Amino acid sequence: MASIRRAPFAAVRDRPSKGQSLLGRPAQSSPSLLHGLRCLLGGFPARRGPWRRSFLRALLFAFLVGFFWGLFSFPDLDDAGGLAPPHGFFFDPVRSANATAAEEPVDPFSKLLIIVTPTYTRASQGYHLNRLAHTLKLVPPPLLWIVVETKTATLETADILMRSGVMYRHLVCRKNTSVSLHRDVRQRHTALKHIRHHRLDGIVYFADDDNVYSLDLFERLRRIRRFGTWPVAMLSQSKNKAILEGPVCSGGRVIGWHTNEKGNNLRRFHVDMSGFAFNSTVLWNPKRWMYPKDAIELLDTVSEGFEDTGFIEHIVEDEHQMEGLPDDCSRIMNWRMHLEAKNRVYPRGWQTSKNLDAIIPLK
Repeated sequence: MASIRRAPFAAVRDRPSKGQSLLGRPAQSSPSLLHGLRCLLGGFPARRGPWRRSFLRALLFAFLVGFFWGLFSFPDLDDAGGLAPPHGFFFDPVRSANATAAEEPVDPFSKLLIIVTPTYTRASQGYHLNRLAHTLKLVPPPLLWIVVETKTATLETADILMRSGVMYRHLVCRKNTSVSLHRDVRQRHTALKHIRHHRLDGIVYFADDDNVYSLDLFERLRRIRRFGTWPVAMLSQSKNKAILEGPVCSGGRVIGWHTNEKGNNLRRFHVDMSGFAFNSTVLWNPKRWMYPKDAIELLDTVSEGFEDTGFIEHIVEDEHQMEGLPDDCSRIMNWRMHLEAKNRVYPRGWQTSKNLDAIIPLK
């Protein structure tokens, strides 16, 4: 028995008139994709004109060419062409630690700087904090300034921080600090606990408010991968000579130490507290750095003058794990002046009284 096969995509020229039967049309010789394109183009009537068939074939060819061209020509979103996504507030420590200067240049805006400043009420506190605030304001973001006071947060310090134009956090060390011994150590420890609790990701630097800093120092802090150190110039307590303390470097490697204090020869690392910075992940991710201990802390149970070296010994094993800044450690980037006047009265609100006790006329 003869059978008749109806084409599944048979095209109909016109709607059948009343009383006219709808008959199937035999399958066309063109491929099924051509029929699909005809349907997508709005159901054009299938005519046998050569121009219609040529147009559809050209359209199909252009579609295939465009599809394969786009498949193999997507740009790399991580190249240097400016298509990479913007950096977030925190940086990727794993990528920064594994990158080298030759393979991946360091982006100066990729790392958060965490500046820790212990402060206390004294006559020149307002001057020191304002000076440091103006310095940090010139440092490109991201930067977080953690200021720690003792017992209570003063209104004078809070006012300076609010007007500084720098992102900050105002903390209070509640631990008993009735004596000046280890006071700043306990304040720094409060800041480290805050960094560990909130898992802040960046470079931690202890910047006292009475020191003088170069802007070049903060630019170089962002290049630190694990632990960086540099020499610090300081005025002796007698104010009659300058002292240099810190590393001796050769091509970025620490090969020795500057020291002028005979009584502290027992120190493992001759580094001032303001002469080093480190990656904050050592505080809350010790497994990444293969530390045997879970927490790295500043100890206030050691003798005075050994707090800094005791803390550094928990972060690095020896000089091979240190990075000298700059490459040859030949530049002084911060100074300790020791110009604090201890016998001056602390002015309330850091302002002098309007009514003076005595008026001396000018001659």
